Amino acid sequence: MKRILLWASGLVLLLIVAIVAVLAVLNADDASGGSAAPATATTDPAAQIVRGAYLVRTGDCIACHTARGGKELVGGRAIQTPFGAIYSPNLTPDKEAGIGSWSADDFWRALHNGKSKDGSLLYPAFPYTNYTKVTREDADAMFAYLRSVTPVPQQNRQPDLRFPYNNRFLLYGWRALYFRPGVYQPEKGQSAEWNRGAYLVQGLGHCSACHTTRNALGGSDLKAELGGGFIPVINWYAPSLTSDDEIGLGDWDIQHITDLLKNGVSPRGTVLGPMAEVVGASLQHLSDADVGAMALYLKSLPRQKEASPPKERASADEVARVLEQGAKIYKNHCADCHQASGKGAWPAYPPLASNHAITMASPVNAIRVVLNGGFSPSTAANPRPYGMPPYGPALSDSEIAAVVSYIRNSWGNKAPIVSSAEVNRYRAIPLD
Repeated sequence: MKRILLWASGLVLLLIVAIVAVLAVLNADDASGGSAAPATATTDPAAQIVRGAYLVRTGDCIACHTARGGKELVGGRAIQTPFGAIYSPNLTPDKEAGIGSWSADDFWRALHNGKSKDGSLLYPAFPYTNYTKVTREDADAMFAYLRSVTPVPQQNRQPDLRFPYNNRFLLYGWRALYFRPGVYQPEKGQSAEWNRGAYLVQGLGHCSACHTTRNALGGSDLKAELGGGFIPVINWYAPSLTSDDEIGLGDWDIQHITDLLKNGVSPRGTVLGPMAEVVGASLQHLSDADVGAMALYLKSLPRQKEASPPKERASADEVARVLEQGAKIYKNHCADCHQASGKGAWPAYPPLASNHAITMASPVNAIRVVLNGGFSPSTAANPRPYGMPPYGPALSDSEIAAVVSYIRNSWGNKAPIVSSAEVNRYRAIPLD
């Protein structure tokens, strides 16, 4: 009942804010100006297209705007949200179905202001809250590249959202609460490399879209930006990039962060799940200089204060029993790859000892990897990655809970044990 009242209160608030927002913007564009930044002139169209292709990769546009098994940038991929599905649109220059009738100003307004060619508000599944930081020059280069690809006449699908979220009018309220348009402004006193990293992380990289907690209305908690966020539809946790209790980038070498972002593997860990797609489709294609700048910026972020360690929910006898069972399962199924010492064998098998991704307060990622298995992305530096086999078919909920608990409490790791109920909650969910 309390949850229903909370949602109802939120919707009423959105409606009130929407009305105020509509009145504020009636007959005018956003405060920053929908097309206030003039288009950039270029003396080398070919070079602009090449740069645009690089920036489109940087923004991970292909991953979202390509359906499984479909043609690149034709759209149609379902972006699942807690409010329903939104289907990515066709970005090819087809004049009827794609952006062939768009101008550079139209494209800029979409990135910078979250508005379509006809002025309708775009749903924030398209991360314009991040892309607003992109410069006009970069936006024009991206548009030039998209205009150069082969047009495909595939029609777009309308969003499949539940009432009342299918009413775009409410987006006026959402934007008033959670969206402030503005191109990235370099910070004085920081190096050019640091600012480049900040520009990429905050803008085209849109890292905060996943790594920041969202509230019931889908708004990001900007006070805890990059502080970690649970992705409810796919049940995956994007860990905090500012807490040494989680990923712990503060004590990583810059090179190890760079390796993880560009190659998908590093001596400190391996990317799996949704992040593997980000590396495979986007980050591996960035220059060493750009990935290094992102790593420098991420390592420099202020660290969150260490949270109080979660209390153990089980009795000492129960913990001992579970860990004893987990040790046997680990020896039979895991030790050959990850070693009895938990140190793994880089780059094939990531370390489990002193791996903060294992001991996070939420064990969901560890549970899902053991249940469903997974692969790190295939990259130039790691073209044939080793995979983690799925143990869901072979092990029961209690057995998976035991081995995950053992891993979370061995070789210096320390975290509460996992229950079989937690494993069962995620058993039927595919790893995506």
